[in-house]
Amino acid sequence: MDKKQKQQHRNAMYMLGIVVAVITLTALIGIVCLGNDKEYIEGEAEVDEYRVSSKVPGRIRKIYVHEGDWVKTGDTLVTLSAPDIMAKYTQVEAIQSAAEALNEKSHRPARVEVLQSAYEMWQKALAGQEIARKTYERVNHLYEEGVMTAQKRDEALAEFQAMEATEKAARWQYEMARQGAQVEDKEITAAQVKEAQGGVEEVISYVEETVLTAPMDGQVSDIYPLPDELVGSGAPIMSLALMDKLWVSFNVREDYLKDFPVGKIFRAYSPALDAKITLRVVRLKDRGTYAAWKATKVTGEYDLKTFEVKAIPTRTVKGLWPGMSMVVSLN
Repeated sequence: MDKKQKQQHRNAMYMLGIVVAVITLTALIGIVCLGNDKEYIEGEAEVDEYRVSSKVPGRIRKIYVHEGDWVKTGDTLVTLSAPDIMAKYTQVEAIQSAAEALNEKSHRPARVEVLQSAYEMWQKALAGQEIARKTYERVNHLYEEGVMTAQKRDEALAEFQAMEATEKAARWQYEMARQGAQVEDKEITAAQVKEAQGGVEEVISYVEETVLTAPMDGQVSDIYPLPDELVGSGAPIMSLALMDKLWVSFNVREDYLKDFPVGKIFRAYSPALDAKITLRVVRLKDRGTYAAWKATKVTGEYDLKTFEVKAIPTRTVKGLWPGMSMVVSLN
């Protein structure tokens, strides 16, 4: 072998050594990297929201807040114009007044003129009864002496008994006029008053729904209609974000659920805040068949479902807002 061929052979061996070294180094780096490959789960901060709506239809009269405003419990948010409700309120008020008037009348005695007339009729019947009694006693005395016939005595007795019945009837008429309506009539009018009051209270509850206030502290996140727009019964008018009820939702494959039992406390990284936040798992929920599944083998012996892991911060985190990402390392 000449000198040139020897040099080519040495160069080929040198290149082969370099290739082997590169392959070996690459393999080692791959092994190291694969052995330390980290699994990450990404989540998102969310917040409970309250939908503000009215149970009566109406037209938006005025909106007192803007999106992003902070409100406290009891603050006025929206007023509605509902003329139909106000007309109904006037109607039920009139019905209540009429029912109360009838009930009051049923508990009052009769008018003075009626009461006086009934009393005089009773007194007249008393006088007639007294005259009939005396007449019967005289005729009966004469009958016992043999002066008066039995026919006359019987006629006088019948007259006396008739006047007694007339006196009783007149006395009851007077008592009824003095005491007023019967118990049944009073109960009916009292029930009518309660029914009217119920109608008024129902309409008042509708009237109160024309002024919507904040049920709790929060931030106005969305306002849907504009002033003067019509809204239907139960239609959402605005949403309040309850910022003291922030939580984080993670989508976790079921083979990792062992790391997230309910009650587990763990730390997650917030890129927006560049800080780690301590969270506590409060709920696990199946995402359902619509969620992503993963086959464990190419042939697919069984699939892995996805679960939602809901976690809440263990303390208030300043600057944490809905929509911010959270990252959890599983290694």
